[in-house]
Amino acid sequence: MLRIENLNQYYGSSHILRDVELEVAAGSCACLMGRNGVGKTTLLQCVMGVLPARSGHIFLEGKDLLPLPVERRAALGIGYVPQGRQIFPLLTVRENMELSLPMRRDGLRSIPSFIFDFFPVLGEMLSRRGGVSGGQQQQLAIARALVLEPRLLILDEPTEGIQPNIVRDIAVAIRRLNAELGLTVLLVEQKVPFARRMADTYMIMDRGHIMAQG
Repeated sequence: MLRIENLNQYYGSSHILRDVELEVAAGSCACLMGRNGVGKTTLLQCVMGVLPARSGHIFLEGKDLLPLPVERRAALGIGYVPQGRQIFPLLTVRENMELSLPMRRDGLRSIPSFIFDFFPVLGEMLSRRGGVSGGQQQQLAIARALVLEPRLLILDEPTEGIQPNIVRDIAVAIRRLNAELGLTVLLVEQKVPFARRMADTYMIMDRGHIMAQG
């Protein structure tokens, strides 16, 4: 599904990603782990196109993503849930989700109903502002990515700053998406128990390089 080859990225003269190589198989749930500041978020941003890579290749089902802008990558089937969620607090829950509709490949202009099977609380909050609790914002951020009906879902620290009961709900939803819809998942996570529960495979990053995987 996703293959990264010899990927390099710099911030100024600092070499952040160093010949990164990794592969995420279709239908799997893979977890990228490592300490703060080792390049995990930078790697996800390069995959999504938020940051341009200096060199290397990123393939989605054989198609090289590097020449493509963010919106083209989304339209190819990548859903991205950034660290910090980036919900628009003055827009409603419905409006936050509708922001993804223009990037759908099939031109659908309504929120897919299956999303509320996985996050029923959002169906009860459609008219409320997006500035709700952290846990509900994370559910909304995932739902906004799912509006695209992606083939690959990328999540950057989905448990950060969230109460344990909502973490459990999010874990159940992600595993269901993976198992029932065959959605391929790549997540960055620092909590080992959550990673053990979620992932089929793991990669550990240190100093911008994948040091171990299995």
